[in-house]
Amino acid sequence: MFEQLSGRLEKMVKFLRGEVKVTEKNMAEALKMMRLAFLEADVNYKVVKDFEARIRDKALGEEVLSGLNPAQQVIKIVRDEMAGILGGAQKPLQFASRPPSIFMLVGLQGSGKTTTCGKLARFVRGIGRNPLLVSFDLKRPAAQDQLRTIAAGLGIPFYEMTPARMASPKEALKELPAYAGNRGFDPLIVDTAGRLHIDDELMDELRLVKDILAPVETIYVGDAMTGQDAVRSAQAFEERIGLTAVILTKLDGDARGGAALSIVSATGRPIKFIGVGEKPDQLEVFHPDRMAARILGLGDILSLIEKAEGQADLAEAEEMARKLRKEEFTLDDFKKQIAQMKKMGSLAELLGHLPQVGPFKALGKAQVDESKMVRFTAIIDSMTPEERRNPKILNGSRRARIARGSGRPVHEINQLVKQFLDMQKMMKRSSVQKLLGNLK
Repeated sequence: MFEQLSGRLEKMVKFLRGEVKVTEKNMAEALKMMRLAFLEADVNYKVVKDFEARIRDKALGEEVLSGLNPAQQVIKIVRDEMAGILGGAQKPLQFASRPPSIFMLVGLQGSGKTTTCGKLARFVRGIGRNPLLVSFDLKRPAAQDQLRTIAAGLGIPFYEMTPARMASPKEALKELPAYAGNRGFDPLIVDTAGRLHIDDELMDELRLVKDILAPVETIYVGDAMTGQDAVRSAQAFEERIGLTAVILTKLDGDARGGAALSIVSATGRPIKFIGVGEKPDQLEVFHPDRMAARILGLGDILSLIEKAEGQADLAEAEEMARKLRKEEFTLDDFKKQIAQMKKMGSLAELLGHLPQVGPFKALGKAQVDESKMVRFTAIIDSMTPEERRNPKILNGSRRARIARGSGRPVHEINQLVKQFLDMQKMMKRSSVQKLLGNLK
């Protein structure tokens, strides 16, 4: 996500950090680097122009020029202004004071709208709500089949739009809020028709849905991979239907970031979530300030902590900490740690949250072999309980047997054992140092 843009802006940050003081000359050079980075990332030209003007005015102000560390102040200005472009503060979902709250999702076909309905339902269930999913598409019955399958996979209730109901769409829509309210469902999440392009028929159908249901949230779902096309589509939906929020999907791909950095300015509506993968749990709350820091290579540790808190088993974590203190950490525990990390997402994605400066720089840009974790798990599974507790007993014949059982070469078994024993030594050394420190 935003890799190309981040790489370009990191050069600008490095350039500013190398300057003793901010002058009109070096500021012009930094702004040129920033402008090229934004335009290459497919950010709207007007957005870039306005952004550059605001940065110039603030960076060349008296307070910055006379400051003790003007370069850091300029970087802060860039970060704050970028957060402003992305929407400023994080905007939560709105819920009706009188249930059910109705969320209507709109967008073009292929943007990931139906999948996002399922992800959003899973998210609101996680914050204590009881969602109901419904698909309202007069032209494409397959859309209903797709959402029904998604709902079943998540264990979330689905409202069936039967042919009889679809024959009287207005009546069917009027029944929906009462059905949801009487059964305690909140919110009601409505998937709507999508087309390959915007046309009058699509807009008429969406206006019918919106006029009858009066949703508290009308959310545009846009494909970040399409860049400025997503921005133009969002503008059209805002002008003809009216939006309250945006969800950008496919930000885990090769998106250059232009849509995210243009869409808020173009529509005046906040990005509330981003889709970072196909799995049901890969919908993230969008924090403009954190994203701005991440784009500038300053990291997003808060989101990493929240991700860990959401996936971690507290009792298991406490037991693991106890084993580390008592030096009882085994290969079984190592395997559990691998599984826990996989729940949080890919290692490359997790490392991407780290600052790309200072001691984290090399780690954040490390090339991670995800398949190695899978191979290590297979090797551990092929060991006996005794071997997992004490890998020092592994002789040549035992290693050969494990290699046959796991389908992995002996040198990979040697690599796993060496890494594990090195980690044990490091933990032991850390414990001894801590003890010595306490004795001083």
